[in-house]
Amino acid sequence: MESIKLIIEEHRLLGNQVFKLAKSELIKTYRASALGWAWALVKPTVRIFVFWFAFTVGLRAGKPVEGYPYILWLVAGFLPWFYMQDMLNGGAGCVRKKKHLVTKMRFPVSTIPTFVSLSFLYVHWLLLAITIVLFAVCGHMPDIYYLQIPFYMFIMFVFFTVWGLFSGLLSAISQDFQNLVRSFTQAIFWMSGVMYNVDRIHNHTARILLKFNPITVVSSGYRKVFIYKQWFWEDPVELGCFCITLLVFTILALWAYKHLRKEIPDVL
Repeated sequence: MESIKLIIEEHRLLGNQVFKLAKSELIKTYRASALGWAWALVKPTVRIFVFWFAFTVGLRAGKPVEGYPYILWLVAGFLPWFYMQDMLNGGAGCVRKKKHLVTKMRFPVSTIPTFVSLSFLYVHWLLLAITIVLFAVCGHMPDIYYLQIPFYMFIMFVFFTVWGLFSGLLSAISQDFQNLVRSFTQAIFWMSGVMYNVDRIHNHTARILLKFNPITVVSSGYRKVFIYKQWFWEDPVELGCFCITLLVFTILALWAYKHLRKEIPDVL
């Protein structure tokens, strides 16, 4: 409870600064490149096109889903993945990358994953707006199910900010942990529901285990909004699995914060 109170207090005192740092982080990310903000669109567009081409043209497996072209099905699931991928790696390295804030300014460690997560979320908002326009252009106008988007966005932001605190602290102590996360990112991608519908897996045990993966829950959730037209409460098992995973990582993040935050300035 002491760690929770301290984290809340640090965010309360530095609330405005967190948003300013998130904006600054976003500007620095794209300012150094020749294409600037265009990279925020080029990278996901190329990634989606490659998978669409491989499955539709190469493997001839990209059939329409629920009356939607396969490319739209891909876009709906990939939309949150770009944020989650950035936070998997960026969250794990956020404290070490911002070590000058910890060692020179004694900046509260708990706020670093928050403003890093916010900076990635700003890009997600842009991609979300483009996705909604794309669906509308293809004849699929926004409907009542779009009201769920803030819910899925919120739980995604909360989980990966918690992940950033946990993994960022561990990576600050040992860079081997960050390298481990990077090496497992692609495995995590293929073992989540980004590229396939988990509910179609026949093995019940495997289907339940995959629902403990937050990436699966969020990607499936976005597809329920854009493609399947389902409400989040229609699958209480999926929601329950997500809550359990979030609780576990919250406990781990609080444990890491309590035991490591004082050691980090000396280690870095």
